[in-house]
Amino acid sequence: MGKTLDEIAEELRGANKKVQLIYAFNGTGKTRLSRKFRLLIDPKITEEGQEEQETSGIKVMYYNAFTEDLFYWDNDLDADTERKLIIRPNNFTGFALKFLKDQGLDNNIVKNFQHFTSDSVTPFFNEEYTTQDKNGDDIVIKAYSEVTFSVASGDDQSENNIKISKGEESNFIWCVYYSLIEQVVELLNIPELQDRATDIFNDLEYVFIDDPISSLDENHLIELAVNLAELIKKSNGIKFIISTHNPLFYNVLYNELGSKVCYMLNKLEDGTFDLAEKKGDSNKSFSYHLYLKETIEEAIKTESIEKYHFMLLRNLYEKTANFLGYKKWSDLLPEDRQLYYNRIIQFTSHSTLSNEAVSEPSNPEKQTVRLLLEHLVNSKYWKEEIAVESVSATEEASTIATENEAI
Repeated sequence: MGKTLDEIAEELRGANKKVQLIYAFNGTGKTRLSRKFRLLIDPKITEEGQEEQETSGIKVMYYNAFTEDLFYWDNDLDADTERKLIIRPNNFTGFALKFLKDQGLDNNIVKNFQHFTSDSVTPFFNEEYTTQDKNGDDIVIKAYSEVTFSVASGDDQSENNIKISKGEESNFIWCVYYSLIEQVVELLNIPELQDRATDIFNDLEYVFIDDPISSLDENHLIELAVNLAELIKKSNGIKFIISTHNPLFYNVLYNELGSKVCYMLNKLEDGTFDLAEKKGDSNKSFSYHLYLKETIEEAIKTESIEKYHFMLLRNLYEKTANFLGYKKWSDLLPEDRQLYYNRIIQFTSHSTLSNEAVSEPSNPEKQTVRLLLEHLVNSKYWKEEIAVESVSATEEASTIATENEAI
């Protein structure tokens, strides 16, 4: 029997470390854990179960799927011309957006966004929004609440009020959050409280970041991880918890951050969880490709294959092909039906099928997972090459752990 996410959150708080790095597959519970942790550190809940609108004392900032939900589109369905991204104010964004506006950080956000996407797309923030006080009277808040986007179309012309892609939208939201963290770190590094531009972040203890960007290419993902690590190293007094399903992002952070504790979050068969401390990067500490293999094997054994297992299977093929020096992972597929299997894995792992909302694959699809896994692990290359590498990696990780204990 493992632990509940509430108990895992307590464990993370009790560790009292500046940086805690967590690896977990998608669907394990990373986002729910970040939510549990936020409620543990800063439970602003009334008896009616509603979040209170506090005026100060932010203790934790988190970025996850809930953060993205605070941004939604007004597509102007009537005229289809004034499309804009609305930022829903709550007890956190209300202060954060006002702080961003007061500090004039829109240029920072635009710069970061264009760096990771395209300099031809430009966001524009509004300057204020109207809300109501407790008496129902209108009050004007000087803060960002809406964003419009324009794209340069050549000849010094631009198309205004465009709707950006989902990947660009996720990128933009992260850039808003990252620009805020940058400014907060700089603010809290000022030792004298009276010299700070605001006191709303004086109580900040934790920043919890769950998978900031999933749509970046590898180069930008590495750059994002390096920049985040540098920001963490600059900060004084703030503790960071970062969870991810991306082994590259995990490994870059692992290598860039000197003082940290690393974990792997597992979901057990009974619905509880295990947070296991790990030494080394993903390849050395938990033999990532072997963990993929074991996860898929367990799903086959328990007849619990879901759509995301196709993504794990593709990832396993990619890592094996990369290790063996193949240019394409599909070269490792059975030759007799290589094109067919390639399409099956591509469609399912990228959720491009019309029934993408259904997590339960068909029986033929489940049999495909079994067949392709057996094909890969029964190949001479896996047995002769990959297995030897796994033993070496395990021995090296054991040596590292022994040396660390000795120190």
